[in-house]
Amino acid sequence: MPPTLSNGKICYIEIPATDIARSADFYSRAFGWHIRKRGDGHTAFDDTTGQVSGTWILGRSPSSQPGILIYVMVDSAAATLDMIVANGGEIVQPIGADAPEITARFRDPAGNIIGLYQQPKPASA
Repeated sequence: MPPTLSNGKICYIEIPATDIARSADFYSRAFGWHIRKRGDGHTAFDDTTGQVSGTWILGRSPSSQPGILIYVMVDSAAATLDMIVANGGEIVQPIGADAPEITARFRDPAGNIIGLYQQPKPASA
């Protein structure tokens, strides 16, 4: 399915990295992002929906303090945090800090702080 093209849509993200291969491997393992080579030879990614793409950038300081904060939607914040830690990330805000929202924050191998968001289950009728 081709990406939705719409005015105002967030479509591309540049993530600071110290080691592009390590960052690509981390995001692939933690989130299932598709890693690919662009036409210019640079490593790029597409999220699991195919709606957002981006690349890793060397020589740019990591986003080590929340300013603008990107959240990745996950099926299970707890399981994803386990994958993040297993692949070299670090939990910086555990689940529960933003209750009742199900969120957490982590530091990737380059030092960027990124958020996780888990959609709550609908209340039973």
